[in-house]
Amino acid sequence: MNNLEYNSLDKSEYPFKSNYYQSKYGKVHYIDEGKGEVLLFLHGTPAWSFLYRNYIKELSKNYRCIAIDHLGFGLSDKNKEFEGTPQAHNKILEEFITNLNLKNINLIVHDFGGVIGLPYAINHPENINKLVIFNTWLWETKSNKDVVKVGKILNSAIGKFMYLNLNFSPKVLFKKAFYDKNKLSKSIHKQYILPFPNKNSRYGLLRIGQSLLGSSDWYQANWKKINNIKDKNTLFLWGVKDEFIKVDFLNKWESTFTNKKVVRYDAGHFIQEEFPKETISEIKKFLEG
Repeated sequence: MNNLEYNSLDKSEYPFKSNYYQSKYGKVHYIDEGKGEVLLFLHGTPAWSFLYRNYIKELSKNYRCIAIDHLGFGLSDKNKEFEGTPQAHNKILEEFITNLNLKNINLIVHDFGGVIGLPYAINHPENINKLVIFNTWLWETKSNKDVVKVGKILNSAIGKFMYLNLNFSPKVLFKKAFYDKNKLSKSIHKQYILPFPNKNSRYGLLRIGQSLLGSSDWYQANWKKINNIKDKNTLFLWGVKDEFIKVDFLNKWESTFTNKKVVRYDAGHFIQEEFPKETISEIKKFLEG
């Protein structure tokens, strides 16, 4: 994000100090607020750490809240050469956690943040305390007709044009993912559009979108090892009006995890914007419990 976009950020909504981790492919921006047990927040697409601003403001009073912007998102570098798959983001996440020496992590994931972050938990269960899981998945997607349809669109000339030239994901899809459209003001929506001012800044959006289908085998390889974390103390916060990551996804999680609490909301995909106070309250109780 250049100075123009940064200066357009709503600092009253996002009043945090910026930190940067230098990865092989560019600078990864992150927020690091508060002290205590680590809460690590991972966003999906087309979001960034701004999604968790209300959580960080409240929970940093008692916890160390860390929220990264995946490379190609938010205030992180936009490197057109970076492959931008969840497995590539996962490698950077692993380096980041090692570099900051984060221990006994409470991992909070949503959307692609789940398929980026949960494989870390599966491979390092001894370093994970509790899990908070918003709408996400971690199993093969190539048998899902909706995903196959999206995959075809995103690999077509028209799909690439919409993502790269029209900024379709944050401008249109983000808003469409709300159940209650009144919960998204123009000023807040603007904060999600800002990080992607031109074509070169949007390759991260396109590549992670293409990975929904393209990384299917990688998701399934991780799902086969889900036993490593299925007994972890886990809180599921689920928007049951999500038109894409639907309730049947939640059913699969529920039937697999043994030590869980599930809270459902009449919300779309971005529960963090539709029910911030309620979900923060649930997370507080869960962490204290």
